[in-house]
Amino acid sequence: MLFLDQLRANCAKHPSKTAIEFVDGQSTARLSYQRLLAGVSEAREWLASLGVRPGDRVAVCLPKSIAAIQLHLAACRSGAVSLPLNPSYSFPELRYVLGDSEARVLVLPGERARRYPATSSRSAWRGTVASINPRGFDGSSLDSSRSRAIEAFPADRLALMLYTSGTTGRPKGACITHGSLTENLEMLKAAWQWSSDDTLLHALPLFHLHGLLVALQAALHAGATCIMHSGFDAQHVIEELRSGRCSVFMAVPTIYRRLLKAAGDQNLDLSHMRLLTSGSDRLPVDLFEEIEARLGHRVVERYGMTETGIMLSNPLDGDRVPGQVGLPLPGVRMRVVVPETGSICKDGEVGEFQTCGKHVFAGYWRDEAKTREAFTPDGWFRTGDIGLRDAKGRFELKSRLNDMIITGGLNVYPMEVERVLARHPAVEQCAVVGLPDADWGQAVTAFVVSRTPKLQQAELIRHCQAALASYKVPKRIVLVASLPRNAMGKVQKQHLAGLETAGNPL
Repeated sequence: MLFLDQLRANCAKHPSKTAIEFVDGQSTARLSYQRLLAGVSEAREWLASLGVRPGDRVAVCLPKSIAAIQLHLAACRSGAVSLPLNPSYSFPELRYVLGDSEARVLVLPGERARRYPATSSRSAWRGTVASINPRGFDGSSLDSSRSRAIEAFPADRLALMLYTSGTTGRPKGACITHGSLTENLEMLKAAWQWSSDDTLLHALPLFHLHGLLVALQAALHAGATCIMHSGFDAQHVIEELRSGRCSVFMAVPTIYRRLLKAAGDQNLDLSHMRLLTSGSDRLPVDLFEEIEARLGHRVVERYGMTETGIMLSNPLDGDRVPGQVGLPLPGVRMRVVVPETGSICKDGEVGEFQTCGKHVFAGYWRDEAKTREAFTPDGWFRTGDIGLRDAKGRFELKSRLNDMIITGGLNVYPMEVERVLARHPAVEQCAVVGLPDADWGQAVTAFVVSRTPKLQQAELIRHCQAALASYKVPKRIVLVASLPRNAMGKVQKQHLAGLETAGNPL
């Protein structure tokens, strides 16, 4: 049963049960499963009125909201492809994604929709820009006599496209089918024992696989209730966790650090909760231990990617080992290979993680070359992550083959930031890396060779803010006389951290 069929089945089984409780400041909206699906049907008709047809990409760039959820599900239900985007994207970032995906529609908040330069000569995109009330659709204007019949989609129909950075530094559209999306939800349901009795506290963004699929859709797939706030506030999250209403909580390491900091010297009694998970970045052992000591839970750390969903997880029942990302989920095949030769590593030997199964994505949007590079000749997906499997079959993540930065659970590719910095007239050379940071996991850090000694950090930060989402903007800029390079002239980024204290921080 595909995920949309399961959602309808959950609605038929308990139509009046709360599917989503959405808190926005002092306002709270509660959507039953029946009301949620009625709103999705109305959103589907709205998309059709904008010309959306099966196969079209629907780009939704909204703040965390009921409308964002309904439009994602409505796009999937229409046979179109949901394309959720980070609402902090700048217009240049949006133009790239829209041009590459050839989206039929871009949905923005009212003010941004009015300002978006849809006819700009700098953009080849000629789709429709639309705006919608973030409170979403309530189904009241749905004309049931005109409502389209629900189609039965094949498992290989595209449902979701998420843009992810790769070795070129240019974001690529990862294509996720109805079948692979459903497989991911079924695996999580089995591994984490989701049930309709669960209540999830949702504290993640909706444009990322973690918040959209692993958290929100997994809850809806199980017929559970999802409580979410429009924005993250550590004190509000603590109050919800203490309330006794929630059984499941998912977060990235940065969120856990902020919760512990906000709690001050107090420990939080969360013994009533069934499951706490951490993902999107490695969970440091010291943080794992602090969470156990102060929250009373051994967090379930897991491992996944946009292209594969969740592949590995520490067990719900059994040892949860700090520093390890666990065992393969049901239906997931994993192996560790020597990157240079492809030979299988023995237990304890470090190599590249590779995976195979129905959970793997269909490929990169209109990029056959990158798709071929991503898979081995025998059909295994190359994760690009380095680690090992121990004698008990548990996996441990060590590092990355590339130098992707993960800050606050979000991916940043250095080349994208470097391109923006290089456009500043005072920047002669630059290199961007992620350096360890207690709050963010990694802090985006730029090393700059300047043409003038008068260059100021504030000036470079403003320059970056005009073209990049806030989480991609460097947290620190270090002025150096030169960048370390090898005999071929390539910057040796592994030596940049040593320049941080020797350089001149702006």
